[in-house]
Amino acid sequence: MLTHPTLEQMQALGLAGMAAAYRQLAEQDNAADLSRDEWLGLMLDREAAMRADRRLTNRLAAAKLRFVDACIEDVDFASRRGLDRRNTLQLAQGAWLKAHENFIITGLTGTGKTWLACAFGRQAARLDHSVLYLRMPRLFEDLAMARLDGRFPRLIDKLARVQLLIL
Repeated sequence: MLTHPTLEQMQALGLAGMAAAYRQLAEQDNAADLSRDEWLGLMLDREAAMRADRRLTNRLAAAKLRFVDACIEDVDFASRRGLDRRNTLQLAQGAWLKAHENFIITGLTGTGKTWLACAFGRQAARLDHSVLYLRMPRLFEDLAMARLDGRFPRLIDKLARVQLLIL
């Protein structure tokens, strides 16, 4: 079988993950020991993983989080913030997003509310939800400008489609 045309076809069909897995499997010495079903399974797994990674990367880029590295796993429960570990981890499961409920984080200045909101935003993106982070002054400015130039209905539709809006 000709390897080069097969790889070109995979690339042309947008199957970059499968092409990479095929190339990697073909270079291994013990690849002949694998059946066709195992080859196909490994290539499909790689393609699915690459597509999931790409979707997550795109969702995080569209979210425009202020703290892009914030994640739930890095939450410090030992500090005097008053965070309950069980409650926070339960919220991280995302049931409140599926139920279309609101979530408000309150606290004193400098306690990490924005960082925690970005961590929940990143977790929501991992759970396949669309996320958008906006500062309130910027939102009000965008709404005023949209009303003036006729984009107001489109902006409202854009904001309504986001599953997690962090303000």
